[in-house]
Amino acid sequence: MPAPIVQISLDLTSIPEAIHTAEIAVRAGVDWLEAGTPLILAEGLHGVRALRARFPDHPIVADLKTMDGGYLEVEMMAKAGATHCVVMGVAHPATISACVQAGRDFGVKIMGDVLAAADKPACARRLQDLGCDYIIVHTGFDERREVLDATPWDDLPAVVAAVDVPVQAVGGLRLEDLDRLPAAGAPLVVVGAPLVIDANAFRAASADEALETVLRDIVRRVKGAGRQAG
Repeated sequence: MPAPIVQISLDLTSIPEAIHTAEIAVRAGVDWLEAGTPLILAEGLHGVRALRARFPDHPIVADLKTMDGGYLEVEMMAKAGATHCVVMGVAHPATISACVQAGRDFGVKIMGDVLAAADKPACARRLQDLGCDYIIVHTGFDERREVLDATPWDDLPAVVAAVDVPVQAVGGLRLEDLDRLPAAGAPLVVVGAPLVIDANAFRAASADEALETVLRDIVRRVKGAGRQAG
């Protein structure tokens, strides 16, 4: 099993907030930085460029949730400094293929998100077959408010069994779930809303010192669980 990776989703709406929170996360040992969808909507390419300038050696995920214009979106984010981009599994296959081609052309890994797919394992397999490098098992913000207790655990085992590429689980998880994910076949562990980012206000959920303590504990537990699983 690959070594676990801890990623923070910067679901914030300004560059200063994103940089500040990322600095805390990096000090705590977080591996990957995600320009979350709220940051992409608020700051666009400028947010990704700012993260790349401040953190030149860290992978940066652009959570575009691409549904169309795949090649152009990936190209733009790659040139801004992103190393990973997210395409939706319910997008047209041509869009997914365009993202994959742009990823190859510009050195970006493509993450396929199965959010809203009627058959998530089949969607994940299609994303892999079209060339995606990672699969995201995602229980959405709105979905969790309508379908109470919905979590990625509902679909994770079947998706992991359906694909050979690394899997990530997002949304509806608790802090105590995170160190269980590597052994369940999802070694890319995301922390974000509502775990350490306030999902309703798009701001850090706690003061700086408390946030760093929580993140350090998450990193320690997830990396430790990965060693045990390996």
